[in-house]
Amino acid sequence: MNELQARARELSDRISDLLVRLDLARDEARVAELEQQTLAPGFWDDAATARKVMQELAARRERVETWRGLERRAREAGELLEMAAAEDDEQTAEEVRKELDAIEDELRRLEFQLQLSGPYDMRNAILAVHAGAGGTDSQDWAEMLLRMYLRWAERKGFETEILDLTEGEEAGIKSATVEVRGPYAYGYLKSERGVHRLVRLSPFNSAATRQTSFAKVEVMPEVDEVGEIEIDPDDLKIDVFRSSGAGGQNVQKNSTAVRITHIPTGIVVTCQNERSQAQNKESAMKVLEARLLELELNRQEEEKARLKGEHVDVSFGSQVRNYVLHPYKLVKDLRTGYETTDTTAVLDGEIDPFIEAYLRAQVGQEES
Repeated sequence: MNELQARARELSDRISDLLVRLDLARDEARVAELEQQTLAPGFWDDAATARKVMQELAARRERVETWRGLERRAREAGELLEMAAAEDDEQTAEEVRKELDAIEDELRRLEFQLQLSGPYDMRNAILAVHAGAGGTDSQDWAEMLLRMYLRWAERKGFETEILDLTEGEEAGIKSATVEVRGPYAYGYLKSERGVHRLVRLSPFNSAATRQTSFAKVEVMPEVDEVGEIEIDPDDLKIDVFRSSGAGGQNVQKNSTAVRITHIPTGIVVTCQNERSQAQNKESAMKVLEARLLELELNRQEEEKARLKGEHVDVSFGSQVRNYVLHPYKLVKDLRTGYETTDTTAVLDGEIDPFIEAYLRAQVGQEES
């Protein structure tokens, strides 16, 4: 019983120390401030600003409620244990032991989430998948990756919206751009940037020979602050065209697809999944803003590396993960060494262990 009481006190002290370091009182003050904003007359007149306020309010409120809830559970467990000790109640003590185990598990999960402390980690993400060289096999691989990320997002409770998708001639996709909405979507998905390599027996040739395919994944934080990225309208070249897709009755009769070229950088974005030209233009601008923000982040990383005398690859074009389906089954991350033979689960969206291994490795690098 004394050992359990000591454990309960230690756990409670750990949580209290973390709450001080996190300055949770600041979050509580911000929640109160945002709640007052939502009550102001005309709050919903500007829908875009109101949405951002509500997103921040939801994220901060969840953070406060989660940590305060854990603090309360630890305190109540300690109090219950004191009563159990006074009455020599072993049954209650065993129940408290299980509760302390559950609290420790939750604390470990939350401590891991604290690794997502970058300035953009809490934001929504724009994820793009591009088929590499390799024809139909690579296009099929790009579609497999797209499905993997959509399933992962579904497991996490994130919302997804396909902003643009270009299908392959025979199978698969040439490219796809997806908006992933949810707390820390960018913080989690930034680990996926780079080239993903697949080795398997090709289903697209009669000899069924072993085929290596590549696909590139890009992940950008969504711009959600007014004025964060300034775009001069004169720097844009906007073209409209008919959306590609199935023929017959589904073929687009009107030019609703939008292509925007940012002349100073040469960045080109297209969106054609919405039914109206205005919606496609809005989505294309969202992707362009994210790409320009990523460009600025890359520039900052290069400058930091230059000052440290280091070389850093900010193109995210390097190979990050191998997926081998033949002659054996293995998915291995080349940056962290984490691997698993359960390739089916990974391709079905169970990629959290890879994401967590990457984030822990990044923390280690930052501390070294």
